[in-house]
Amino acid sequence: MYAISLGDDAELRPLEPWRAREFLEHIDRGREYIGRYVGMPDLVTDLASSRAYLQRHADKTAADTGRICGIWLDDKLVGGVMLPNLDTAQGTAEAGCWLEPSAAGRGLVTRAVRLLIDWAIEERGVHRVEWHVASKNAASIAVARRLGMSRDGVLRENHLYRGRRQDTEVWSVLAPEWRAARAES
Repeated sequence: MYAISLGDDAELRPLEPWRAREFLEHIDRGREYIGRYVGMPDLVTDLASSRAYLQRHADKTAADTGRICGIWLDDKLVGGVMLPNLDTAQGTAEAGCWLEPSAAGRGLVTRAVRLLIDWAIEERGVHRVEWHVASKNAASIAVARRLGMSRDGVLRENHLYRGRRQDTEVWSVLAPEWRAARAES
């Protein structure tokens, strides 16, 4: 199986259904922290739902309509990045992430998402990558900024989450912008 180094004893690896127990244990460790803005902890509550969640993403990988990868730090699953939506015919994708608190503040998500965006643009021919984020999620907005994304706008009270309406910001980067920024670095 492949692993891509993120530096600092961290790796990006495929997150596959056979890792359901490890994934559930990870979600349990970060359930409250992750669940502040991301609905994944509400969907992954036991081994069966963990396996089903990862299987849905494996099916998307097989259909070339999405991708999910885990972030391991010191050989422990601590977060992940994903393309929940990938449409190569339209040349669009949405990227997302999550992280348990023990791994926050290390730049792991930024490095992992950078690899995922590189793959989407260079390997799959995606023209536009979007980042949808709750307006109150300052850490995720900071990732979008570090990735060189532009804020397209705010979808006001568009998302009902745990009984409350929240605003969603949409950030994006276009392939020519991505490539130009990569060439400068």
